[in-house]
Amino acid sequence: MIYTLTLNPSVDLIVSLERFVEGRVNLSESEYKLPGGKGINVSQVLKNLGHESRALGFVGGFTGRFITDELDRREVETDFVEVEGDTRINIKMKDQRFESEVNGNSPAIPQERLEELLRKLRELKKDDLLIMSGSVPKTLPADIYRQILEGIDNDIRVVIDTKGAALEEALKGKPYLVKPNNHELEDIFGVRIETQEEIVRYGRKLLEMGAENVVVSMAGDGALLINHQGTYFGSVPKGEVVNSVGAGDSLVGGFASGMAEGLSITECFRRGIASGSASAFSENLCTKMEVEELMEQVRVEKL
Repeated sequence: MIYTLTLNPSVDLIVSLERFVEGRVNLSESEYKLPGGKGINVSQVLKNLGHESRALGFVGGFTGRFITDELDRREVETDFVEVEGDTRINIKMKDQRFESEVNGNSPAIPQERLEELLRKLRELKKDDLLIMSGSVPKTLPADIYRQILEGIDNDIRVVIDTKGAALEEALKGKPYLVKPNNHELEDIFGVRIETQEEIVRYGRKLLEMGAENVVVSMAGDGALLINHQGTYFGSVPKGEVVNSVGAGDSLVGGFASGMAEGLSITECFRRGIASGSASAFSENLCTKMEVEELMEQVRVEKL
């Protein structure tokens, strides 16, 4: 079974308007709501690619019910832990010039609700796949991903997509795969990275810190897969970027779908790139047909 964990989910309110005027009442041209959160996006991508998963995490209030109901409508299985506060709302506003975001605050997560989640995770078995994605709420310890890794079966393959202190701590738990982008890699080491060679060098430092595999996404410049067997570069298909939100989550979902099918790690990497690109070229998360069409354009070569 594939499990996704989203500690900090959201309801994403997407608002479009012709031109935002500061200090004035602005009328939207359109708006819609989506269940948000990186692990939740991964579960939806997996569903689109023909794989079942179970979404774990914390939800609360009327916004939490929206997430659960919407995922149920999309036939994504959930097993969330409920908290008393409302799940946060993130506002993503677009006009002709730019995109802006306002991210809400997470509800408090008491210790007993955290223990409930940890009990669920301890029930995972060695053939399961766990994907932990996204930021850590302020009321949880920064090393929570590491704590989870240390509390589950060592044979469970774990994919982690987070950043900053949460990622640094998670590496101590020796995850199967981590997926920073090039900017997150810069933040971890406090450097400015200018070349692909530098990305490889710092990516290899993540291996030294505990990761078994590292995928570094570089937007339109492709992606790198780095492990102890070598370094692989994956090209991205040609296309117009419509919406980059969820592209990284789609890469993780595509990669995980390949893992579930027993594909080689380079084929998992190739599918991940195609999935991320398919989502970037669309208003919505990628579909299986879109991914299959783009797979032909993705080339993976060992450096």
